[in-house]
Amino acid sequence: MLSVKENHPVEFSAELLTKFAEVASRYPQGKQKSALLPLLHLVQAEYGWLSTDAMDKVAHFLQIEPIEVYEVATFYTMYFLRPQGKYNLEICRTGPCCLVGAERIMQYIEDALGVKEGEVTADGLFSWRGVECLAACGYGPVLQIGPEYTFYENLTEQSVAQLIETLKNKAQTEA
Repeated sequence: MLSVKENHPVEFSAELLTKFAEVASRYPQGKQKSALLPLLHLVQAEYGWLSTDAMDKVAHFLQIEPIEVYEVATFYTMYFLRPQGKYNLEICRTGPCCLVGAERIMQYIEDALGVKEGEVTADGLFSWRGVECLAACGYGPVLQIGPEYTFYENLTEQSVAQLIETLKNKAQTEA
């Protein structure tokens, strides 16, 4: 079974269920399971991550077994199985980026934020993780920030420090 730090009961809104029905209607009768990926995206956009309860409810909606949802959610790295920060920093950790300092940048982020990979800062603003290729090998090290997936290239410790400060200020002005 999946291991998550938090798993609160989930009740999908009428609006979200309407979106589910619209997406599922795009597929032939009996093939609604094909809507699984877009439905998981909708749930994650609403809640920020996929709790076991939320995945169970998606399974019920699609009339499939919960394990079928878990298999998909655990296979694709774009789905989060635990809460994430408001800003999720994803750093390319493949060879070309590592050759130009990605590991140093990841260590800097860990030290600057005070959280290890996959953890969330106490204020809920940041989480970070290493990811596979972000398709910018000539501009490494690179990172992207979800959920908008803003892209940053040629990172240095100074540019990452400025980015973190900018995001903190943005969060304060939005509050």
